[in-house]
Amino acid sequence: MIVSAILKVKGREVETAPSTATLMQIADTLAKRRIGAVVVVDDDRRVAGIVSERDIIRVLAKSGPQVLSSPASSVMTRNVISCGETDTLDQLMNAMTTGRFRHLPVTKDGVLVGIVSIGDVVKYHLSEVQMEASAMKAYIAQT
Repeated sequence: MIVSAILKVKGREVETAPSTATLMQIADTLAKRRIGAVVVVDDDRRVAGIVSERDIIRVLAKSGPQVLSSPASSVMTRNVISCGETDTLDQLMNAMTTGRFRHLPVTKDGVLVGIVSIGDVVKYHLSEVQMEASAMKAYIAQT
């Protein structure tokens, strides 16, 4: 399965914020939307960074609650690894495992067009495994 097939089912909506959004605003969005990360974009929807729940917890533990008034740009991951619509589940799993992150923005010509989470990857991988098992059972039953 490729990324475009995942996005076709789950949709292309991505929660974004400008780099000037405060960490409190980002935390509020994460809580209200029940998501794990917000993609920081510029005016052209190009990925500038990403802020995850973990990023906020780490800086909060280190600097205290006053840090919540800081801009996203102060803690966001700037060197964001993204994927394309033709990337495969295996490529996503490899990137997420190697990079130890849970969210991959999807870009096309440098512009944000979707996001894939580790939950999406696991869901669709399990679906593929179940289809393969069913096909094998059907094959065995025929012989």
